[in-house]
Formats: sequence, C-alpha cells, structure tokens
Amino acid sequence: MAEAARDQDRVKRNRVIGLSIAFVVFAVDQAIKWLVTHPLQLRQWKTIEILPFFKLTWLENRGVSMGLLNAESELGRWGLVALTAAIALFVTFWLWREKRRDDAVALSLVLGGALGNILDRLRLGYVVDYADLHFGDVHPFLVFNVGDAAITIGVLLWLVRALLTRERKAPEEEK
Repeated sequence: MAEAARDQDRVKRNRVIGLSIAFVVFAVDQAIKWLVTHPLQLRQWKTIEILPFFKLTWLENRGVSMGLLNAESELGRWGLVALTAAIALFVTFWLWREKRRDDAVALSLVLGGALGNILDRLRLGYVVDYADLHFGDVHPFLVFNVGDAAITIGVLLWLVRALLTRERKAPEEEK
C-alpha cells in the first residue's frame, strides 16, 4: 500500500513539474515570436544577422517539419490543427500518468512546443519560424522556433532514455 502511495505522489510531482515546464516553453515560444514579429518587425526585414552563424529569418511555415503536410488551403490548415491538437492531447494524457521524472520532462517539452505552434496556426494560419543556424553556406537545420527546438529536444531525450536505460528484470529462480 505504501508503494502505491509513493507512486501516486511521484505521478503528482511529475505532473506539476511537467505542466510547469510545458507552460514555460509555451510562454517563451510565444514571447520570442511576438518579439520578432512586432518590435523587430522581422516580416518586413526578412533577415537580421545576429552572429556569423546565426540570423533571424522570417518564415511562415504552413506545413510541418521539412515541408511535409503543407497546408495551403483552409481545410489543410484546420486538418493540421486537429492533428497536432490530437498529438498534444495524447502527450498530455501520457504526462498526466507518467511515473518517471525524465520522461515527464521530455513529454513536457513536446507539449509546450506543440501548444505554441498550435496557437500560431489557430491565430495566423501558419507557424512563425525565425531561427536560422548556419555555418557559412551550410544550413544543417531548417529555420525553426523555440517550440520546434523544444519538441525536438523532448523527443530526443525520450528516445535516448528509452534506448539506453532499460529496467533490469530480476533473475529467474533456478529450479
């Protein structure tokens, strides 16, 4: 009984931690998108060089990663909203029940990033992307935003944990 209570306490703590991280990711994502859209007026300038390997580049992303599922029509836009909302809902339910803190953190990064991108798509019809990391003419990444980075980091953290840390089974009793 005590173990069940500890598990329940752990789940509640992870829920609070996870939802807090998701909120922070969402808020930072939206704050930076507001900054590049309004005060910096990146849409007007198209590109602002910050460092030799990093510039702000205005991009209206109407699809998902790597231009997949490009949603030029209203039906496509709302289809992507529905798809990403369903994924966010699934991640929320998973986070709600997660016992492992590291998995809760990974899921919260995915959730916060997804919610930021969903809000863009609802309000604007596209996701605001602006971060352009490059090395000379080599662009190893697509133009992205904080939400995209959080989603990617969250998925990678979850995959690394899932692949590298396996729970060991107790050795079977010898007969």
